[in-house]
Amino acid sequence: MEVPKWHVDDNKPWFTSGLWQEGVPKHPEFPVISMGDWFDERTETNAKNKAIWFSKTFMNYRVLRKHTDSLATSLAKLGIKKGDVVALLIPNSFQYTISYFAIVKLGAIVAPINPTYKPMEILRVLNQVNAKALICMDAMYGLIKPIQDQHKFDFVISTNIVDLVAIPGPIRDKMIKEGTIPSGDVPGALDFKELANKRGEVDIPEVKIDPLNDTAVYLMTGGTTGVPKAAIITHYNCVTNAKQTFLWMPDATHPMACIGILPMFHAFGQTIVQNVVIEGGDYNILFPRPPSSLKEVVDTILEVGPEGGVILPGVENLFIGLTRYLQENPEPRLKGMFRLCVSGAGALHRPVKDKFEAISGGKLVEAYGLTECTTVVSTGPFNGKDEPGKIGLPYPGTDWAIFDAEDFSKGPLKGYGIEFTGEICVCGPQVMKGYLNNPKATAETLREWDGRIWCLTGDLGYMDETGQITIRDRKKQMIKYKGYSVFPKEVEELIGNHPAVLEVAVAGLPDPETDELVKAWVQLQEDSIGKITSDELINWCKDNITHYKCPKQIEIIKEIPKSMVGKVQRRVLQEQDPLWKQK
Repeated sequence: MEVPKWHVDDNKPWFTSGLWQEGVPKHPEFPVISMGDWFDERTETNAKNKAIWFSKTFMNYRVLRKHTDSLATSLAKLGIKKGDVVALLIPNSFQYTISYFAIVKLGAIVAPINPTYKPMEILRVLNQVNAKALICMDAMYGLIKPIQDQHKFDFVISTNIVDLVAIPGPIRDKMIKEGTIPSGDVPGALDFKELANKRGEVDIPEVKIDPLNDTAVYLMTGGTTGVPKAAIITHYNCVTNAKQTFLWMPDATHPMACIGILPMFHAFGQTIVQNVVIEGGDYNILFPRPPSSLKEVVDTILEVGPEGGVILPGVENLFIGLTRYLQENPEPRLKGMFRLCVSGAGALHRPVKDKFEAISGGKLVEAYGLTECTTVVSTGPFNGKDEPGKIGLPYPGTDWAIFDAEDFSKGPLKGYGIEFTGEICVCGPQVMKGYLNNPKATAETLREWDGRIWCLTGDLGYMDETGQITIRDRKKQMIKYKGYSVFPKEVEELIGNHPAVLEVAVAGLPDPETDELVKAWVQLQEDSIGKITSDELINWCKDNITHYKCPKQIEIIKEIPKSMVGKVQRRVLQEQDPLWKQK
């Protein structure tokens, strides 16, 4: 087996600019190892370390391994074998991580399901990945009931959210009966707790896995520009992306605690919340649902009291809210607790970064990634040299370049600055194998240049002399107005300067006269609601934004829709608009 070499030229600007973090290797060699073997290696090394804190209960790596091996043995006896697909409909919990690694140990494939999907969306995913079995949180089975006759599983395993939590049985049963603990009926299901607590010898079949080519997980793309596709993520992709991220934290003191708010069914959560934590022998503080308030997050951190500080991955709004909460509720015990914080799924603005770091005493940098690259491509350095608004430096072993946005075959653009805007393309060990059963989309996204495979991200941006990239917008969301190229992200930032505007989303709508018109949906600051009109905002835009970027329409709405990981859903707004429906 030929092991790929991920050597990046020493003359690349991110190496020569002085931004590269001391202690981070430029040319690491990544082991070719299966997810199961990697998991065993990490759980043996850190057997006595805490692995997960969930619902006031700690589980160490030794116990995590025990449950995982037990479930893997049970799944094998139920007929799960290499290449079979097992769907997971589980929130962040002990059961999610146990199920995930039990499946990959058998060479089977994990298919996480987004619990915010409607039944027909779930059915589309199940059919697309050809799921053989389902492991489901009992309270979530209501999403499956409407489609249970349209997709037949060989078996279903159900679990209650507190199955592995340290609650005495009678108290647990009473809380479920009273509805304090959510539950649901799953007819004919096997019991997770029994399957993950089998007594006797572990009997996991020996499976030959090719980490470079065998699939570990099907991650569904966001679907913001069409129907979601299943990205084929290999064992090698998963392990290397976890190791790349861990290498990016050379000065971290382990073990640390990761605040697991991001859902692990999503690429961001899978890598940062789950896999990176395991690589470092750290532990997760898991939230099964978005916290009801930031007080809940702060109180949980204080309750657990992580001595090594915390890793906090999230979106910019989380850090805005946390800053506000800490200003209003000073807590000396949290000073310096937020050691490594990463903002993703959208731009991190300097005022947000500066205010959070000042109030928390921690470090906050911006990260960039996409499902097609397992998750993470780049992160700002933790050495104080990061620049908000730029998406950091490419990870060890990762190369990136700006290619001609209209013709990839022309190769990378030869220059720096905004006039050299093009498509951001990535080459590295985290790039997916392709899209499941979709060779056309795969050929459009994975292209060969100079003997290497590059992932075309669909994001437009430009590189500066230090090798950092500024994103201008999504390629498919760029608006064409009378021949002008309008970047929604830029217009959003300009409108966001109005003092009455809290959040804004911009997209193009069909228009027979101009090809597309620019429309903005605005969420107002609380104290501005009812005090400013759409026409007044449009007039302000005319005075402050060049004519072709100026929105022709502005609609004031109650709330800008976002995904579970905080991405603005422009597509949702477009599709709900009357002009879009008329096209």
